Amino acid sequence: MKKLSTLAVLSVLLLLLVSCDYSSAEVPATNGYPRKSIEMIAPAGPGSGYDLTIRAVAQCLMDTKMISVPLPITNKPGGGGIATLEYLDENADADDILAVFSPPICMINLNGSTTLNYRENTTPIARLITEYGLFAVRKDSPYTTITQVMEALKEDPKAVKIGGISVPGSMDHIQFLKLAHAAGVPNLHLIEYVGFQDGTAAAQLLGGHVDLVSTGISDTIGLVESGDVRALAVTSNKRIGNSLVQEIPTCIEQGIPATFINWRGIFGPKNMPEYAREYWEETLRDMVETPEWKETCNKFGWDMEYAGHKDFMTFLDEVNVEYLALLREIDITLRSSRD
Repeated sequence: MKKLSTLAVLSVLLLLLVSCDYSSAEVPATNGYPRKSIEMIAPAGPGSGYDLTIRAVAQCLMDTKMISVPLPITNKPGGGGIATLEYLDENADADDILAVFSPPICMINLNGSTTLNYRENTTPIARLITEYGLFAVRKDSPYTTITQVMEALKEDPKAVKIGGISVPGSMDHIQFLKLAHAAGVPNLHLIEYVGFQDGTAAAQLLGGHVDLVSTGISDTIGLVESGDVRALAVTSNKRIGNSLVQEIPTCIEQGIPATFINWRGIFGPKNMPEYAREYWEETLRDMVETPEWKETCNKFGWDMEYAGHKDFMTFLDEVNVEYLALLREIDITLRSSRD
């Protein structure tokens, strides 16, 4: 009887071992993830807000020793984010790709540029920051306030050529049109806008190819600091950031009753395994609490606005509706000005 009992116990143990081996073969153990390098993607060129954000995340994770695997950065401009969305879609099951996105992930779908979208073709992991738009001109520009720019456009919609990083019909373009609309500028469809997805909008401004850039604060603040460009306004509802950013007046202060908010967050491929999503959601949640990340946000004028997967998805659904209303509002203006 004792021998049978022992055999029974051994049989149960053997079954448990086999079961454990089988499950670990089917589902990778989370405590060993990540085992290899993680590709970090910016959907625009070097120096862009996307690029600065993903590099800041990678640098912070390495400086704090929260991550031990390599975090190589890939710049993948094209279509205002479409190239990166397509790449995520092509690698739908990957657990080793992360990309940073902002409002264009919604806008390029809403404006008909692509059928790909955040809900069906990505895994939203976490929102990290909120940033605001910045309007800047060359230091020798005749414009010293954003109000002067709007007055010039009222007289001639082609008087000021606008540059940005996003494609026409997406964020940098839309944020300027929203403020121009609020300022009472007519004929918005006649305003010239050029998007430089390679991140060279500021260089194009310095070269005289555009008269004003509409970007995120972090895209252009370095040139403001060096004195090469003059910041006219930010799109926040109050003055923000460190001493330099705080010196820039808001559009509201200059009599334009509107704001524009730019958030940035981290996304994975559509079918990213749950263990990977959970790992990055928790890791990024811990990262935003570090002094290193707080210092980075202060440097670039970013507001820390962390939201995990569930709350981020709810947020995306809400702002997607808001962007659709904004695009329709501007489109109504465009149509009425043609009639």
